[in-house]
Amino acid sequence: MDDPFSRLPRGPTDPLMAPLARFLRIEALAGAVLLLCAAIALGLANSPLAGTYHALWTQPVGFRVGDFEWTRPLRTVINDGLMTLFFFVITLELKRGLLLGELRDRRVAVLPMVAAVGGMLVPAALFLLLESGGAGASGWGVVMATDTAFVLACLGLLGSRAPPALRLFLLALAIVDDIGAMLVLIVGYGTLPAAGPLALAALGLLIVVGFRVSGIRSVGCYVWLGMGIWLALDTAGMRPTAAGLIMGLMTPSRSWVSDRRLRAILGRIVTTPPGDRWSGDTAERRDLQQAGTAAREALSPLERLEMGLHPWVAFIILPLFTLANAGVTVTGEAWMDGPGTSVFIALFLGKPAGILLFGVSAVACGPATLPPGLSWRLLAAASPLTGIGFTMGFLIAPLGFDPALVDTAKLGILTAGAASAALALIALTWVTAGISPLDAATQSPSGSSGVPGSESQPDHSAAQSGRRPWASIRPAPP
Repeated sequence: MDDPFSRLPRGPTDPLMAPLARFLRIEALAGAVLLLCAAIALGLANSPLAGTYHALWTQPVGFRVGDFEWTRPLRTVINDGLMTLFFFVITLELKRGLLLGELRDRRVAVLPMVAAVGGMLVPAALFLLLESGGAGASGWGVVMATDTAFVLACLGLLGSRAPPALRLFLLALAIVDDIGAMLVLIVGYGTLPAAGPLALAALGLLIVVGFRVSGIRSVGCYVWLGMGIWLALDTAGMRPTAAGLIMGLMTPSRSWVSDRRLRAILGRIVTTPPGDRWSGDTAERRDLQQAGTAAREALSPLERLEMGLHPWVAFIILPLFTLANAGVTVTGEAWMDGPGTSVFIALFLGKPAGILLFGVSAVACGPATLPPGLSWRLLAAASPLTGIGFTMGFLIAPLGFDPALVDTAKLGILTAGAASAALALIALTWVTAGISPLDAATQSPSGSSGVPGSESQPDHSAAQSGRRPWASIRPAPP
């Protein structure tokens, strides 16, 4: 019989918070919230309240300390300030997947990375070809990224029929896409930094390294250092969101307390006789405090920060970003006359083409492999989802286009995302129509059960007959 004292005590709000926690874990929720925010922003920007809507995001926000004053428009605070946490979290997610998660297998990890490179280069090249040195050619960076939240939200609509391997592949690809787009944002659309503030940012990074070497584990110390590095980069004229990427890469991925040590410390608490021994300056209280520290430090800083920040980024920061940037004036003539058409074609056609081209090449040449549960047919059906590039596209558009063309480019991003999502959902529904939930979880592209330890013979018939990998992209026989 279950001992009630083996669990933490229940609080009065637990019956309300437990369903909320399960609700927040639904992958589709974040994308649904962003979709709602995008609809609200579009509605306000095309209503009689458009002037108030645009004026809100241009309100100055800042602070002053002595002679130093920092003031930015509210939209800039969100795009360059709060979005730094977004880049920090996606860097943590990628690092965790590579070091601790399912992407530890090098050949499995190579496939989404190479495919992401193709999904950045091909649409950018297609966009430049369509613009041919026109006024919008400098906005090539808007077609390079994939929106993680919306992609997972679309897969969530399929429920259990979407194989876990497909979710993992698209998640890894979208994260690599976002990091690549952020590097483009820093390098391609940044300005020449001022030497003094840049030196201060470098000094801050050296202090971070020193803290890590000396064993300082206080999260607060690193938060203040990260804020200082962010402010130095912003003052230097660089994209301050780079601080999120840098701090994410520097976050330790190993826990301080091993499993063996944790069990030994908790064992002292378990073997303590019942009684009032936890108050006062007693050895038992010190053991209890040590057990609390050990339980916290048994998780790596990378995992603790990712779990703690992810809900804030998904349900607060990204919705605010969408509200501030998705409000564009919808005019069909402007969309056709500006770079919106090129943006649409590059995202809708260039993204899936680049991903499939580079992915097939990586597998055919040997450095990558399809993971169990993922087939070329599924990958081809899901590839249009990568044309959803709201977040990074909205972030780069004001930097890559003249002010008169920004709304046109954003409209191209919105329409490409909607069309890509619709096409992918139709294709995935058709491809997975005969797949049961159990098959979706265990099916592998080679025909094996997908169960660890099971053996299967690879199908070399395609290679022996000279058929291309594309031959496997066809409906399954009834």
